[in-house]
Amino acid sequence: MSRAVARLDLFIKQTGLLKQRSEAKQACDQDCVCIDGVPAKASREVSPGEVIAIALPGRRIEAEVLEVPARQPARNQRHRYVRILRQEVAAEDEYLTF
Repeated sequence: MSRAVARLDLFIKQTGLLKQRSEAKQACDQDCVCIDGVPAKASREVSPGEVIAIALPGRRIEAEVLEVPARQPARNQRHRYVRILRQEVAAEDEYLTF
């Protein structure tokens, strides 16, 4: 039995951590995405048990990979593939500068 594999940027998009694959790739290119504490490229394959951390301006997400989907999962099935460990959203006024 072969196991499903997915690129990091595709996995992030498929599981809804970020809305677009291009956004996920850009975050990887800017070293905003780490797997188990190590910056990861968009083309890196993900495996169950790994922890993905995404740090964007105003938003931080930490999630554990539970399973890699063989194809795009339905929105109501995304929880089967990833478990959100921590999610932080900064207040809008934290980014206002005068």
